[in-house]
Amino acid sequence: MATMDDVARIAKVSTSTVSHVLNGTRKVSPATVRAVEAAIQALGYIPNTLARSLARSTSNTIGVAISALSNHYFSETVHAIETECAKHGIMMLYVDTRDDPDQELRAVKALHHRRVDGILLAPSADPQHLALEYLRANDIPAVLVDRLVAQGFDQVGVENKKSSQDLVSHLIEHGHKRIALISGSPGLTTTDERIEGYRAALDAAGLRFDPALLVSGESSSEPARLATRRLLTLAAPPTAIMAANNLMTIGAMHALRDAKVDVPEQIALVGFDDFDWADFFIPRLTVMAQPVKELGTRAVKLLMKRIEAPDGKKQTVRLAPTLRVRNSCGCL
Repeated sequence: MATMDDVARIAKVSTSTVSHVLNGTRKVSPATVRAVEAAIQALGYIPNTLARSLARSTSNTIGVAISALSNHYFSETVHAIETECAKHGIMMLYVDTRDDPDQELRAVKALHHRRVDGILLAPSADPQHLALEYLRANDIPAVLVDRLVAQGFDQVGVENKKSSQDLVSHLIEHGHKRIALISGSPGLTTTDERIEGYRAALDAAGLRFDPALLVSGESSSEPARLATRRLLTLAAPPTAIMAANNLMTIGAMHALRDAKVDVPEQIALVGFDDFDWADFFIPRLTVMAQPVKELGTRAVKLLMKRIEAPDGKKQTVRLAPTLRVRNSCGCL
């Protein structure tokens, strides 16, 4: 097996020069770089990445702490993150937080103890923000993903308020005046922002907000199914429903089918989040689709930049979702 000494001999340079070319630790002339790279290719030399990372006090590994096993949206986000990491030769360690504050803190500590270079975190609804405080206290490079909750961190998410407002306005434009919102888990910024967008659309249209039409689906399918059943028992039930994530859209659909309510003939249904089979439902689901691939890509790039420049200015990136109109809103 070829060694660094072999590369240096073939390239007619010192071993330290080969090291500088591999690690980028000193400026080397372009001619020397070409000679070293040619020797590496000719010999089939494979650098010792562990030794290189130890010398640079890095592991070339990032941690991802996101509740992805139960939510297709976050599963797609993790896949996008992994794809972007692979492009840069970065290893990814993943821990599911289950959206539980205690598990979230354990996940962040476990990743830190494994000497990851930085962490991507979708924060839970922990009012004490213990995981965030741990990241701050230990000066861990971190980027918050999807749920933008704190100053002092790089963050990447979507325009929740405007997107929700646009989705509800779409229903209003088609004549709906009693529109219900099945909101996510209390305490999440995504929940709060999507409620703000819902209410902003009602205000803009001069429609009165009815508290009975705002119900929590706790970001999950079964609670959303039960919340939809309650909406159907109202003396004046809604003519349209917006579900604030993909799992709650499925739960609402189940409740409507159980009650033999036709969508969209009797009640229109729209959701926040697209997913693979949304276009195969009957009716096909109208949704606000989040840019999952771009979200994962931007999160990794922000974290790489933070690792390289720990004291740089923090950034918050907001991405715009796309309204995908299908049948469930009654338009097509």
